[in-house]
Amino acid sequence: MKKANLDDVSHRNSVPILAWDFHYEYLNELKAIFADLKKVNKISNQFTWNEKNLQIEKRIKDEVVVVTDLDLKIVFASNGIKRMTGYKEDEVLGKTPKMFQGPETSKIVLKEIRAAIKLQIPFEKTIENYRKDGRTYKCKINGVPVFNLKGELTHFIAFEKEVA
Repeated sequence: MKKANLDDVSHRNSVPILAWDFHYEYLNELKAIFADLKKVNKISNQFTWNEKNLQIEKRIKDEVVVVTDLDLKIVFASNGIKRMTGYKEDEVLGKTPKMFQGPETSKIVLKEIRAAIKLQIPFEKTIENYRKDGRTYKCKINGVPVFNLKGELTHFIAFEKEVA
């Protein structure tokens, strides 16, 4: 009888530890998402973006969000950038997305992306990019020019996702 009680107690103690581990991971992920949203909202408010069709809050959970200025210098990268590329946000800030390109990156697709940027129109392309450690990955990019409420172009946003 006593042995059954000991087994029962040890079993009860192991479940909450696992539950706390999952809960802790989930909370950290939520904190990162909220921190990212706060940073993007600060940029949005500063430049009075017309956010109607951007759906940043919805997309930031599942995609990497990269915001560049008009010179294509990265001014914001969501926390997911580290998982996808190996780079932390502070390592990409001030640089251009060229840092993710290399010999296997399609010159044709790059030319199409540059044309869309020049025309200030949205685009969706899949490109071979490079991680910090040199390994390649396919990256689906949904790029969108961002305009302020006066209709002036202020930034570009790329919603990025690794694809098989």
